[in-house]
Amino acid sequence: MGSDKISIESKIKALPKEPGVYSFLNIDNKIIYIGKAKNLKNRVKSYFIKSKKASPKHLSLVKHINDLEWIIVGSEIEALITEANLIKQHKPKYNIRLKDDKSFPFIKITQEPFPQVLIVRTIIKDGSTYYGPFTDAYRLRKTIKSLFKIFQIRSCSFSLDKKTIIEKKVSLCLDYHIKKCEGPCQGLITEEHYDGMIKRIDFFMRGETSETIKYINQQMETAASDYRFEDAVIYRDQIDAINFFKNSQSKVAAEFGNRDVFALSKSKNFGIVVILRIRNGRIFSREKISLENIYSDDNKTLYSVITNFYMDSHLIPRTISLPIEPFDNEQLLIWLNEKTKSKVSFSYPKKGEKAKELRITEKNADLLLGEWMINKQKLKNAIPQSLISLRKDLNLENIPSHIDGFDISHLGGTNTVASKVSFIEGRPRKNMYRKFSIKTVSGIDDYASMIEVLTRHYGRSIKEGSLLPDLILIDGGKGQLSSACEAMDNLGLKDIPIIGLAKRLEEVFLPRISDPQSISKDSPGLLLLRRVRDESHRFAISFQRKKRSKDILNSVFYSIKGMGVSRTKLLFSKYNDLKEISNLSPSKLNMDTNIPLNIANDIIKMAKNL
Repeated sequence: MGSDKISIESKIKALPKEPGVYSFLNIDNKIIYIGKAKNLKNRVKSYFIKSKKASPKHLSLVKHINDLEWIIVGSEIEALITEANLIKQHKPKYNIRLKDDKSFPFIKITQEPFPQVLIVRTIIKDGSTYYGPFTDAYRLRKTIKSLFKIFQIRSCSFSLDKKTIIEKKVSLCLDYHIKKCEGPCQGLITEEHYDGMIKRIDFFMRGETSETIKYINQQMETAASDYRFEDAVIYRDQIDAINFFKNSQSKVAAEFGNRDVFALSKSKNFGIVVILRIRNGRIFSREKISLENIYSDDNKTLYSVITNFYMDSHLIPRTISLPIEPFDNEQLLIWLNEKTKSKVSFSYPKKGEKAKELRITEKNADLLLGEWMINKQKLKNAIPQSLISLRKDLNLENIPSHIDGFDISHLGGTNTVASKVSFIEGRPRKNMYRKFSIKTVSGIDDYASMIEVLTRHYGRSIKEGSLLPDLILIDGGKGQLSSACEAMDNLGLKDIPIIGLAKRLEEVFLPRISDPQSISKDSPGLLLLRRVRDESHRFAISFQRKKRSKDILNSVFYSIKGMGVSRTKLLFSKYNDLKEISNLSPSKLNMDTNIPLNIANDIIKMAKNL
């Protein structure tokens, strides 16, 4: 990293002493870490100062830094928000990973006339209000069910602007007739009345139900005095639904106002954070966040969790109880205060009821972490029979838990591509699939193409320090296998077992052994190898077809009079490659495609010359 290091040093010298966000990039120009700083120059410089106390994670990060980028922002608060958003977007390798973050559901109230109330998993900055995040989807669905029982809000997704309502473009649905909706689509209630319900939903989501019960009680009494007994029954049922929802929440010993209680439990590189949301003396919800690649510093871990948890949330209480001070707690509080437009405080209870709540939360975190670690161990120990069989069939030293499969695909020597699929514990892991366009090989040369692909892929794996497979499967016979072995030997990876699976007779070949292995056709291990081979073939073919369809638009056959997009697509859908087309007779091509004989004759002539 000599010249690269000089480049980084010169960039550090040029860094401003202002607040901002910095990104470290590896040799492949991929972001591997994102951080924020009050003083960019001093913070970034500190990474390259040698220290005996540096953690293995820190040393590994510095080793892989090849470049850096930065953004200057107006304040430390802007740096905090920018850092959190960029981490969410790029998911860098060395930042803490909130394992459940991508699937956090929220309750959304849309920004439109007569708003909708929905469960969503994607935050869109469209002026809508979001409540959450919630990690317990089952409890969230129960909450939404309660909302629709209590409030007569619409369940349709129509855009109800004034023109739509005046022209009565939307018909009344069943919900109106069974008293679940008050008919805003037909102008049967005012926008002001509907917005009043939305306001009470806001109170409800914040755990404040007393005002809603008071309002509904008044409505019920008015309906009864006006002899509208059917309406009075609906109001009574709404109050029952609120009370049922409240009674399903656990009561805590004392109130002390609304608060969230955080607790962290960790083991090695993993952790669980539990958040108890306490509203009006009751546990409104219990949220759980699983963490991977956690920091050795618990203060930094809590800082990352708090920023991510509250980033898009409207459910931020006045008090947040924590076991320890989070990193940069002063800036966190300024940000939360600005976000809520009210005074938010951190509390670190050591005794009394609040400390008891914290201990309960910590116990929840410990139990959930233990459960998670047991499940991870179970998965690790649950070795599929196919892998046990495969180890025996191939006489392998270790169970092949991680298998990579490769295939080459082309169209008559054009559009040559390759695929890599990965099977972990006998199952496809699609986020590890890779596709390659062959760059250094022209014409039909599967052997050279295989050397290129394995050299590129595993050369990169060595640079990045990525996990290597326990077994490599090549789609092909002795020739393809020999080429693959050459590539792996050149990379210094000759210890990784590698085999070839020939298509015709489903024969398995090992390096430097001319005869195929005698493996029972019913072996679970062989069946797994076929699955890996077939999947790598499917993935390669699908990529090759995409490339082929792009080339159709620039096809050489367009120079033939009478050949357009439709006939060219038909031609490529009927035949696999140019060689197959060149071996046809004009009458056969005409019979298969209905392309006129004179044009068919020109197509075959051109295919023979390519």
